[in-house]
Amino acid sequence: EVQLVESGGGLVQPGGSLRLFCRDSGFTFSSYALSWVRQAPGKGLEWVSAINSGGDSTSYADSVKGRFTISRDNAKNRVYLHMTGLESDDTAVYYCNARNVILSGNYWGQGTQVTVSS
Repeated sequence: EVQLVESGGGLVQPGGSLRLFCRDSGFTFSSYALSWVRQAPGKGLEWVSAINSGGDSTSYADSVKGRFTISRDNAKNRVYLHMTGLESDDTAVYYCNARNVILSGNYWGQGTQVTVSS
């Protein structure tokens, strides 16, 4: 059974930091590109960051560039999102996504809430 389980969300003050992680199982983790996608209240899905299967290539949305860092540990089947300098606009549910176009795999976690508020 494929499972992606996000953790690490919570309430943080503006300027604070959080580290999200997603624990994956049930598929060949090291063959999948991984992304973080978020959904703010009343808005659509927004892509945040991605990392390739080998972990040597990353990309970020302009809104988080320089503040967020994505990484992965293929030995532990985990992907991380280290968020610093958090702003109220970062408040959202954050989802982990695993995708492999060749294998036709596209998996999502249940999301973790991040709230940035004083």
